[in-house]
Amino acid sequence: MEQHVLVVFPHPDDETFGCGGTIAQFAKSGVPVTYICGTLGQMGRNMGKPFFATRESLPNIREAELEEACQAIGIQHLIKLGLRDKTIEFEDPETLIDRIEGILREVRPSLVLTHYPGYAVHPDHNALGEVTIRAISRLSVPERPIVYAHAFARDCQDVLGPPDIVNDISAMSEVKLAAIRAHRSQSQVMFARTAKGQSKEQSSKNPFSHMLKSESFWTYRFS
Repeated sequence: MEQHVLVVFPHPDDETFGCGGTIAQFAKSGVPVTYICGTLGQMGRNMGKPFFATRESLPNIREAELEEACQAIGIQHLIKLGLRDKTIEFEDPETLIDRIEGILREVRPSLVLTHYPGYAVHPDHNALGEVTIRAISRLSVPERPIVYAHAFARDCQDVLGPPDIVNDISAMSEVKLAAIRAHRSQSQVMFARTAKGQSKEQSSKNPFSHMLKSESFWTYRFS
């Protein structure tokens, strides 16, 4: 059993869509989970369907959604870095590495979940994944946690090979779905598209069935 799981992602909802079922499994088994969330997703395009957010109100709305989702999947401790959405790549990396290293040394996780640098599509994903890996690499080898890296770039399997962890989360499907619904400003538009038959992943039960069966990761190998 893991001693403590540390989750590091840049946006509210990254924790849910990417690994909400896996987090819920750890939490249900009694493993403490800490989440470092980089931004409040204030530059997100989705404002609900129908719209209920504005550019001005979106940060507060997404912060509340984040807290509700964390409660749904069992995250006990939420750390907000307060970075600006879509600008993490322009932050001073050494400053971010210092901050994450400090949290690592305080929390002493046995496992870290983060994005695989270079294979996570969004610049924020790649940037925060990179500084997280660099922060972990500052630790001595015996201190380093295992890293489950989440990747979903089109070529990730061509370069990295198949994921070495394919986690069955079907028992946590309702928990993950509750967290997806908590991020309503971002998920409502997806539900609406599926209702109109625009999604290839349509299900008679819910529009996210493909995300409720398994979650895949690569174990990051430090050189």
